[in-house]
Amino acid sequence: QVQLVESGGGLVQAGDSLRLSCVASGRTFASVAMGWFRQIPGKEREFVSFINGTGEPIFYADSVKGRFTISKDNGKNTLYLQMNSLKPEDTAVYYCAVKTFAGLVRASRTYNYWGQGTQVTVSS
Repeated sequence: QVQLVESGGGLVQAGDSLRLSCVASGRTFASVAMGWFRQIPGKEREFVSFINGTGEPIFYADSVKGRFTISKDNGKNTLYLQMNSLKPEDTAVYYCAVKTFAGLVRASRTYNYWGQGTQVTVSS
């Protein structure tokens, strides 16, 4: 069993930055592949970024490439998402997740453990 707790969300203005954190427990973190997703009401959960257990490879959604950076600190059992140059369209609840099943890194069905989410709101 894996427990994930996200934090770091908030209300910011367009152009600002935020860093999301996801603390994991219950499993050897260094071997875990993880991802960030986001969701707005009435829409499906959307892939944001992925990082393999070893730190490579890393993937990003086109909408965040060049602005967001994913990283993990195995010593702290923590996954991060550094979000720069935030836009109003980045507004969503952000979730971290553990990729358990084979398949596309962008497919939420390949992730088994999810955090409770943290709200990010970007005003224009």
